[in-house]
Amino acid sequence: MESLFFILPIMFITLSAWLAVRLVKRGANKKKALFMQICSVAVMMAGCIFTCAASSNASAAGNATTSSAAASSEGQTSSASGAANAFGIGLIAAALVTGLSGIGGGIAVASAAPAAIAATSEDPKAFGKALIFVALGEGIALYGLLVSIMIFNKLDQLKF
Repeated sequence: MESLFFILPIMFITLSAWLAVRLVKRGANKKKALFMQICSVAVMMAGCIFTCAASSNASAAGNATTSSAAASSEGQTSSASGAANAFGIGLIAAALVTGLSGIGGGIAVASAAPAAIAATSEDPKAFGKALIFVALGEGIALYGLLVSIMIFNKLDQLKF
């Protein structure tokens, strides 16, 4: 059952991407297909987060109904469960930082690169200045990658 939690989101995201490409090939509006893709991925992410939260709450409720003889080990179990939840949230945070900064960097480069090419075609001396603006857009993605590495280092220190 637990392997289904790993396979289901991947299958759903792949299916939504395939359907978006198929809609665009059939002549649908690209913006509408992209919006539908983003919404379906957001719904899947929310579903995964709520499913994980519900399963951890169910296991915490199951631990709370244990006998009083096991009450001393319950504190250890709940702290391990809390560390596992913190680890999972840290992984989600690292993924969001990397993904969103990559998207932001892509948007920045997508608007800066054509302008840089146009400026270079008019005046070849403007190449250096134009290249700086393109590199600044890529810096956004690099900063996100650095933040996710810092999050991974903090998660590495977390022992559970």
